Amino acid sequence: MGKTIVCDHPLIQHKLGILRDVNTGAKEFRALVTEIAMLMGYELTKDFQLEDKEIETPMGDATVKVIAGKKVAIVPILRAGLGMVDGFLNLIPAAKVGHIGLYRDPKTFKPVSYYCKMPEDIAKRQVIIVDPMIATGGSTIDAVTELKNLGCKNIKVANIIGAPEGIEAFHRVHPDVDIYVCSIDERLNDSKYIIPGLGDAGDRLFGTK
Repeated sequence: MGKTIVCDHPLIQHKLGILRDVNTGAKEFRALVTEIAMLMGYELTKDFQLEDKEIETPMGDATVKVIAGKKVAIVPILRAGLGMVDGFLNLIPAAKVGHIGLYRDPKTFKPVSYYCKMPEDIAKRQVIIVDPMIATGGSTIDAVTELKNLGCKNIKVANIIGAPEGIEAFHRVHPDVDIYVCSIDERLNDSKYIIPGLGDAGDRLFGTK
């Protein structure tokens, strides 16, 4: 069964409090999302396998540890997921980036797919799907389904804030995929926004309404 891992590091929680504040402007909001994503990256990558490598230091030979195993792909769910990409790339600069375009139909609240572009070797990579919010879970469910259809077998999901309803729905459909969040909030309102949440992450990232 997939797990929900809460990234509760004090620095993440401090930055999340500022992120939620209605008075935080777009420039600071973008910077905070990048910083939180980078801090989340430490948690998401702590199970990466290591192998020995022989190198020469200025003082002589040494055996050091290097990352082994599968290469990484960062896959943002457009558009808000773009805000988290740089934070992960700061940690894993060699990662490739794919894109999935999904939007929520305002009447049915169901996700609608409009774009998918992935690295050619995506099926061989450790995939990290990023999106600041998991509300109903619909977009994240569909994103993981698309990647599984492309042959991906190693997938993790990184969200900054999650609603209990969306997390539960996701695990019902994808019980083999872990979700990493910084906070599990109270609930969804009638418009399927997370309460207390932080509003619309895309609008706050890009200054739109």
